Amino acid sequence: MELRKKTIGFAMTGSHCTYAEVFPEIEKLMKLEARVIPIFSNTVLSTSTRFGEAGEWVKQIEEVTGEMAITTIPDAEPLGPSKLLDCLVIAPCTGSSISRLANAQTDSPVLMAAKSTMRNNRPVILAISTNDGLGLNASNIARLLSTKNLFFVPFGQDDPYKKMNSLVARMDLIVQTIEEALENRQLQPVLIQR
Repeated sequence: MELRKKTIGFAMTGSHCTYAEVFPEIEKLMKLEARVIPIFSNTVLSTSTRFGEAGEWVKQIEEVTGEMAITTIPDAEPLGPSKLLDCLVIAPCTGSSISRLANAQTDSPVLMAAKSTMRNNRPVILAISTNDGLGLNASNIARLLSTKNLFFVPFGQDDPYKKMNSLVARMDLIVQTIEEALENRQLQPVLIQR
């Protein structure tokens, strides 16, 4: 599927260590002439870490996309009625967001964007990054894997001997996963060795 002229919501949650892997995927989408609407969780907006100062990634992504970010629940809610998005990507998608999405909690701009996209029967693509994917969050991931219109960027254990429960998506497969999801197909294999 050609992504030119597609409007893609690109939501980011608080897995700060993966932002440097995610950013080039946004640049790829821009080169493919997609319109990218950035959406950020409160954690992305307000938390400084060794991976960047609070809001630093927001400014960079707004600059590269030429779009103002959606940063509040009220600003994300109209995505449903307007049917603006052809699809939504959540990358990185933390364990906390996975859990809340699997349990129908809509308490952030990212989750409101997901709910709004799902209500329109359009694909939501998850690029997970969680330290408990094979722990307490395994049941939530299983629930989402079997949910209509949810697609996963292929993922695997990022450090099986030191962090046995940790799962992270191959962020460089985001664009391919979007292309497949827009054709209502899951990019395979979904479980990979990292």
